[in-house]
Amino acid sequence: MQRYFIDGLNESGQVIVSGEDYHHIVKVMRQDVGGQFFVVVHGQTAIAEIVEVCSTKLVATICKWVEAKGELPVPVTLACGLTKGDKLELVVQKCTELGAVGVIPWQAERSIVKWDQSKVVKKVARLQKIAKEAAEQSHRSVVPEVKPLANLQQLIEQSRLYDVKLVAFEESAREGEISTFAKCLQGIGDHEHVLIVFGPEGGLNSLEIEQMLRAGFQLCGLGPRILRAETAPLFAMAAIGYEFELRK
Repeated sequence: MQRYFIDGLNESGQVIVSGEDYHHIVKVMRQDVGGQFFVVVHGQTAIAEIVEVCSTKLVATICKWVEAKGELPVPVTLACGLTKGDKLELVVQKCTELGAVGVIPWQAERSIVKWDQSKVVKKVARLQKIAKEAAEQSHRSVVPEVKPLANLQQLIEQSRLYDVKLVAFEESAREGEISTFAKCLQGIGDHEHVLIVFGPEGGLNSLEIEQMLRAGFQLCGLGPRILRAETAPLFAMAAIGYEFELRK
């Protein structure tokens, strides 16, 4: 069954669906009265059954709450340097499927792309929509939050909220450093918040690295190969998923 996220139940404990989700259920999935779908309310998953279909909304009742196990035991946020084309959209989609809880787009010095300030809100909203759709498709209980565009200083300030802070640095990989990432994963406790920073296509410069090291970040390589900007976050999330879900 398809899954949809809603903000809450009405006063009668019913599910009200409108907008794009209503259109998808009624027009795309061809659901009518008696049809069922998964609904996620504040992180809790239930099976809902349609009892009324109106012209712009539908009403459904909760049949039963179900246990969902679609979340990583450690919350991981990815800070991704702005990249060309739709690469960031790909990262948001795939890393949502892999279990990330947040994405911070950030303006690195070597980012070729510069977001027009007048379009930042629209671009973040677009990424948030992609995260929601990917969370529904992958049966997540949480929609990752796409945070506002940050510069380096804002990123460092936000990093104070995290227990573990890593920077994926290609020079570390070139120098043969392949153990820091694995050791960090093995030392992370359940529910510790993790932040991993990735650079754009041109990588990170020495000043950015210096400031992040002073802020308590650890540099790590992601294996012996140099990964593209859009590949590195996927690699990291896959490794985290293996460490915390498959290896145990």
